[in-house]
Amino acid sequence: MSITREDLESGRLKQLFRQANLGIQVLTETELQDSLQQTLRQNPGDQVWLFAYGSLIWNPLIEFIDRQIGTVHGFHRRFCLWAALGRGTPENPGLVLGLDRGGSCRGVLYRIADEMVDSELMLVWRREMIVGSYEPRWVKVIGPQQTYYAITFLINRSHPFYAGNIAPEVIVQHLATATGSLGSCADYLNQTIESLAQAGIHDRGFLMLQRQVLAVQESQR
Repeated sequence: MSITREDLESGRLKQLFRQANLGIQVLTETELQDSLQQTLRQNPGDQVWLFAYGSLIWNPLIEFIDRQIGTVHGFHRRFCLWAALGRGTPENPGLVLGLDRGGSCRGVLYRIADEMVDSELMLVWRREMIVGSYEPRWVKVIGPQQTYYAITFLINRSHPFYAGNIAPEVIVQHLATATGSLGSCADYLNQTIESLAQAGIHDRGFLMLQRQVLAVQESQR
């Protein structure tokens, strides 16, 4: 199961977080809208692009008019956000992706039509910013023929669900065993790797992680 556009339009995802009582603030529609508009006012260009590095690649949900591949420098894709809902439980939380400091990251760019920016990005905000675990940021993205400026979501290092510098074996264990209402962390990892490969992006670290997760799962059968 994955998040659907209807989940975001109806407010179902927000309601799930409220019902879960995870002890974190769920942002209101007004707070989400304010965050979105503040981000849009900082646009250094004249187009609106969204840089995806994880589930937004294989389940974007938004309408877009162009798609490109590009690289962001200064940040890398890693499993650094605890997920006690969706891909895990409070008893066995999963881990999902964020962009954290250092390195670089290849991902997918989506261009949103000017007349659809507010409506489409509000769906993204309801998905990514619902509990403030990310920080929206305009980043420079190097494409094969030109440079773009795009919105992406950096991990919020001050958020209580930020995983910090957890040991690699802990990451593997949670990816191998955690499951929530949206499915397992292992499926999240596999879908990310598959969608990256379809975009011509091969992340050796993630392929190694996939092998380690599979080994743990096989040892527990």
